[in-house]
Amino acid sequence: MTADERALFDASLVDSAALHERARQNPQPVLDAAAAIVDAFRRGGMLLLFGNGGSASDAQHVSAELVGRFQRERAGLPAIALTTDTSILTSVANDDGFDRVFVRQIEALGRAGDVALGISTSGGSPNVLAALEAARARGLKTIALTGRDGGAVGRAAAIHVNVPAQSTARVQEVHRTLLHIICDIVERELVDR
Repeated sequence: MTADERALFDASLVDSAALHERARQNPQPVLDAAAAIVDAFRRGGMLLLFGNGGSASDAQHVSAELVGRFQRERAGLPAIALTTDTSILTSVANDDGFDRVFVRQIEALGRAGDVALGISTSGGSPNVLAALEAARARGLKTIALTGRDGGAVGRAAAIHVNVPAQSTARVQEVHRTLLHIICDIVERELVDR
């Protein structure tokens, strides 16, 4: 390992740890997000997740944790990542534009009482913003998980979980931790109580 590689290694871990500590100072939005999801599940609702790139991967990861299992054996929970059906994504993008790929699925699948969770590390993803606006108009509870200052995506959601950093990589690392915390709380509330 070169000195530059070691410096990068150390700086990345220090920065990530500092951002995790910063997130620890404001737990309420995460607790509110988990409570909204628990409430929706108890009422027979569903969680719809979406984002682009690494955020699409995070949406799929959370959906898998809830439909499958996180840490407890239990019945599957109704969560779906709107990032996974390539036929829907490509047909809607081709016919209506990429900004509508999640909106169209919210319109088709979302019902009042469901939860729409949009993830955007920049806070400015037009398709995430459009989907949150469509979800709110249909009576879904909206949650945004953002980076930077949260941008328009954060302002569009009823619950805004923000990781205030510029580095996409560091934001994604904290997003993954916060999403795991949400999964853990949801399981505890639905299984242990």
